Amino acid sequence: MAPVFSKIGIIGGGVSGLAAAKQLAHHNPLVFEASDYIGGVWRHCSYSSTKLQSLRCDYDTSFPSYTEILEYLTSYANHFDVLKFVRFNSKVVEIRFVGDMEATDLTGETWARSLHTIDYCKLQKEETSQLLKGKKVAVIGFKKSAIDLALECAEENQGPEGQPCTMVVRTLHWTVPHYWIWGLPFYMFYSTRSSQFLHEKPNQSFLRTLLCLLLSPMRRGASKFIESYLLWKLPLQKYGLKPDHPFEEDYASCQMAIMPENFFSEADKGKILFKRASNWWFSKEGIEFDDDTKLEADVVVLATGYDGKKKLKAILPEPFRTLLEYPSGIMPLYRGTIHPLVPNMAFVGYLESVSNLHTSELRSIWLARLVDEKFKLPSVEKMIEQTTKEMAVTKKTTRFYKRHCISTFSINHSDEICEEMGWNSWRKKNWISEAFSPYGSQDYL
Repeated sequence: MAPVFSKIGIIGGGVSGLAAAKQLAHHNPLVFEASDYIGGVWRHCSYSSTKLQSLRCDYDTSFPSYTEILEYLTSYANHFDVLKFVRFNSKVVEIRFVGDMEATDLTGETWARSLHTIDYCKLQKEETSQLLKGKKVAVIGFKKSAIDLALECAEENQGPEGQPCTMVVRTLHWTVPHYWIWGLPFYMFYSTRSSQFLHEKPNQSFLRTLLCLLLSPMRRGASKFIESYLLWKLPLQKYGLKPDHPFEEDYASCQMAIMPENFFSEADKGKILFKRASNWWFSKEGIEFDDDTKLEADVVVLATGYDGKKKLKAILPEPFRTLLEYPSGIMPLYRGTIHPLVPNMAFVGYLESVSNLHTSELRSIWLARLVDEKFKLPSVEKMIEQTTKEMAVTKKTTRFYKRHCISTFSINHSDEICEEMGWNSWRKKNWISEAFSPYGSQDYL
């Protein structure tokens, strides 16, 4: 049974919430979960084709399905005995700041008829089938949720009576079929210490900055090498889906998505169509576009992403609500966790990387040691300086910088967390592995 009172409240029983509960178990935390189950977005916002965006392990070529991830999270919760901290069906609607009381709140991860993918995910299987089958469906967007939803729609509309699903695409992003590029493992290009040496990182020296400039042709060459494989493997040009920007920019902003295996086979059958458009609006028949064309639609699903700050603003009081806004569009978070001006609140599941499972666990370890006073936070000025440097690196790397993503300097980010905890930042057994092997959660056990 969840504790009645605790100095530490954790909002959300998803990946980050469970990791935080595990690391803070000795404080008897209270986990507020709005639903009657754990799993977060993996439970309530997954499609039949949804899979983890990172590999099962560093050397495996398969991607766990969402059901396997849920099984893992359930096993994780049972193994570390964290379910006793969870208060189910408890939605947090407001947070109040009371004087100087020391308390830590953690945030986990985390309508023709029109609806957002968040609303679609709440429907039961029979309801989604009824919504999609035999209907003219328009999916707005071309990110992971949009791609998965379009495939689910196509699978519901097989046969001569089935209607095609049209994806309305404003901004194209690179997709990958798997993590092998011309026979080479994908991690070689971005997930090793040597490969990340080609990319800028916060707090680098002048010499390192100069080296990054000199090695920039290699960095661009790696991006072109990956693009050449994707254009060969996937019919992106056939369907007008080739992005105009380098692959590196999508990777640096966590925009890259894994393409489901049978997505383009459904497109070849005419079950998935594509419409490029900068602007659109609802009409009596469905949707109209700025090129004066129209699209008949019975159902319009908005797969345009979700702004987590809106949910936070809804429950935070002033003046803290205002502090979530920042000129860059990115909320400043020291070590991806602590807002410099709100030191008694942590955001464990807000930062993005290629492997959120791994980074959430490490940040939860860091947070637990901070709560246990194993080290102290630097001054507000130092924390703001650090977050500003991270934002500057992201802004120089990609035009899609308004996301808190650390993909191109994730190892450096983990290094700094380890050093702050008093750990050795080099986690491998020898220098060869240190330079050329990918980093994962097992390196921080």
